[in-house]
Amino acid sequence: NICNQVNVSGEPSKSGCTPADLPALAEAISALPRLKLRGLMAIPEPTDDRAEQDAAFAAVQKLQASLELPLDTLSMGMSHDLESAIAQGATWVRIGTALFGARDYSQS
Repeated sequence: NICNQVNVSGEPSKSGCTPADLPALAEAISALPRLKLRGLMAIPEPTDDRAEQDAAFAAVQKLQASLELPLDTLSMGMSHDLESAIAQGATWVRIGTALFGARDYSQS
């Protein structure tokens, strides 16, 4: 069971395929007998602007719908934008910061 990561915001610091490459990649993954493509995952560029969040998450949802495959997972959204992600169809959100607090990236 896998989700294909899509770099929906085009950020060079993020992994994932481009939206343009997604259809061919999804088709190739779906043809592999030992893998089951369950859906897509994305981590859009962080923003506090709800309209920008909605647009990024809606783009991922539209990409998934355009594949016309039996996908049931849309993994997107984290603690700071989960409401927008859920409103745009997320079935899986990552809420580590909300549960455990912000990470400390300082050097020890």
